[in-house]
Amino acid sequence: MENSLPWTDGGDGDGALEALQSVTRILTGVALRSLDVLDGAVTLPQFRMLAVLADLGPSRSVQVARALGLEASTITRLADRLVGAGYVIRGSEPRHRGVVTLELTATGRLLVSKVAAWRQRELARMLTRIPAADRQSVTAALQHVVTAAGEGYGMASRTLVPA
Repeated sequence: MENSLPWTDGGDGDGALEALQSVTRILTGVALRSLDVLDGAVTLPQFRMLAVLADLGPSRSVQVARALGLEASTITRLADRLVGAGYVIRGSEPRHRGVVTLELTATGRLLVSKVAAWRQRELARMLTRIPAADRQSVTAALQHVVTAAGEGYGMASRTLVPA
């Protein structure tokens, strides 16, 4: 693998890359710590499935597998645990009884909203520590990163290794 950076114009590419790596560690920490509000109710992979179901709404299990980038058998095992815990309802389509559907229960939706609320509070706390005069430029810089990554980059169905 090549270690050279794509820019060679003497700019501050190394500093930008280091800053992005630091932000990645921080945001990963926020995501992981946010699950602490659930007191061990679900694992990270289980929560990812709950979050996808919150985004998709009632869905075929193959859609959930695709969104998470997982095999159908893995979704079945995750769903079994989440159904047993009362966070997900398993069903079928009336016209295609062999098609398995998954849907959050009210309890499952509550778990997702608790985590989302904690994340929002934590990120807001961090933003308030940035001087007000700098927040607009921070927002603009972050929007540039989002645009550079491309639409849907953070979606699990995308490959985790950049091309």
